[in-house]
Amino acid sequence: MKFLSRLLLKLLGWKIIVEIPQDVKKYVIAVAPHTSWIDFPMGLLIRAALDRRVYYLGKKELFDSPFGFFFRWTGGKPVNRKQSSGLVHQVAQHFAEHEEFAIALAPEGTRKKVNNLKSGFYYIAKEAGVPVIPCVFDFAQKTVHFMKPFYPTDDAEKDLDFLWSLYRDVKGVRPEKGISGERQRGEG
Repeated sequence: MKFLSRLLLKLLGWKIIVEIPQDVKKYVIAVAPHTSWIDFPMGLLIRAALDRRVYYLGKKELFDSPFGFFFRWTGGKPVNRKQSSGLVHQVAQHFAEHEEFAIALAPEGTRKKVNNLKSGFYYIAKEAGVPVIPCVFDFAQKTVHFMKPFYPTDDAEKDLDFLWSLYRDVKGVRPEKGISGERQRGEG
């Protein structure tokens, strides 16, 4: 699968840059911008090319549908976004229970235009004591870049400003829905 995925990405003109050190076995991948349904199959293709087991969270409704088996089979974990359920702690527990564990999340939390990042990915990494791996899907340049690990500090606002700056103006499938401008604090 790794070979076929790499071949397909190459034929499509995509390049993958990975700056994740080999010794980092646990991390939260924050993938942005998330502007289209196309991001999901691209993410699965890229994950297969990397040959790494990476889980993802998805809205519960996807897993309750007739295609729920597919989302579970591809590493999805259902989330009920309509209720506060201690999700940060639950996901952090997965990190504690495994020697190697990675989860990919869209820091915007939606495919719509946003003025701030949702902070769940950040607090999962902080509680689990693992780094955030910022990852950009740049459709204009046909590049996926897994950046160096970023370890959350005790200044969440400063950290989220920094992460926002990494994603700002990267062109997703639908550039008008991407991350741009200044981050509006207090809205995530």
